[in-house]
Amino acid sequence: MKALSRFFKKFLPITAFAVVAAFAAGPLPAQQPQRNIVVDIPYASDAISVSVSATTAELDNLAKIAFDSHGRFRRVAANQSHDIRFTPVGASEVQVSVTRAGSGAAVLSQTVSGSSQRNALLAAADLAVKATTGLNGYFTSRLAFVRESGGKHEIYTSDLFAGEIRQMTHDNSLALTPRWSPDGSRIVYTGYYRMGSPEIFQIDLRTMQRTRLVGLRGTNTGARFSPDGSRMAMVLSGEGNPEIYVSDAQARGIRRITRMPSVEASPCFSPDGSKIIFASDVAGGLKLFTMPVGGGSASRVPTDISRYCAEPDWSAADPNKIAFTVAQNRGFQVAVFDLKTSQAKVVSRAPMDAIEPSWLPDGRHLVYTQRSANQRELRILDTETGRSTRVSLPALGQCSQASVWRP
Repeated sequence: MKALSRFFKKFLPITAFAVVAAFAAGPLPAQQPQRNIVVDIPYASDAISVSVSATTAELDNLAKIAFDSHGRFRRVAANQSHDIRFTPVGASEVQVSVTRAGSGAAVLSQTVSGSSQRNALLAAADLAVKATTGLNGYFTSRLAFVRESGGKHEIYTSDLFAGEIRQMTHDNSLALTPRWSPDGSRIVYTGYYRMGSPEIFQIDLRTMQRTRLVGLRGTNTGARFSPDGSRMAMVLSGEGNPEIYVSDAQARGIRRITRMPSVEASPCFSPDGSKIIFASDVAGGLKLFTMPVGGGSASRVPTDISRYCAEPDWSAADPNKIAFTVAQNRGFQVAVFDLKTSQAKVVSRAPMDAIEPSWLPDGRHLVYTQRSANQRELRILDTETGRSTRVSLPALGQCSQASVWRP
């Protein structure tokens, strides 16, 4: 009990906050046109000026929201640099054209298919990003997240800009920390609905069948897939302290890899699957450590930026970058550690708290939760400029704990 008490004391300010502080948000509203809210921060010095338009109001609004969230673009009037235009040509197809202002030279002209017209627009916008910057886009990413309503926490999925929302759980209880499988077919999460204590569940999105994976004595939480989807890491406390365990993707062959006289939490695999990064209070305060996935000696990540470092997320697009949450000035902010330079930098500028970072697939932007005394919302953060854009609809109420999946 002493170990569990210390676990919740350490992690209550962030993830476990959702367990004890629910705010009524009402029933899930009908989807409405979204307006993006951007923090007033200067554009990147290498920002590309683009005009963005579509031939229908709904797609035009979505395209503008998407490009406004991207730190490499500055939206301007037509005929100044690049003109990007989207035209729906079917129920699930959109044509994208990119031309250079002045000369009118075509940079891109392509018809893109998707699961819906909205999805096709986002896929076409990713192609426009690639054509103008040479970089991969992130607009077609999908989110799994927690929505709070009436004191209950349920798992939802949506596209990156709060469209095509779908409720995944109806536990009428606490459903927390959803994580995608790499192929997008499954979500694992921590649920309390059966026993009133945390167990690990899996939802098969093809059949919507839910399976309990781990329900051992004590805490069962923090499940996360390896990059190839063959293994899971999780936090279990059945043997005493909350420790990191690894199993196959169906929670078979569970084995303990940490043996530290402390509290461990928030495991995340390295992009190549060979290591796990996690938070531990073994050295006083919360620090980040890495360990081989097969077990062995733990190595501290020299963030040297705060006595409270938690919730690490290792970028698959840039294996040198680790995003995490730090305590700073009586609140929390998102920071990024660069393994190449061994330097850490606070990248968010939230008025109160910025927590729960999850990388987008370009290795520059991430999704995080911005939290105040009475509000939690999902936002996109450009880690190079600090530019922040809200992506969760205000009508959704309290949204947090986002996990990103890229189709």
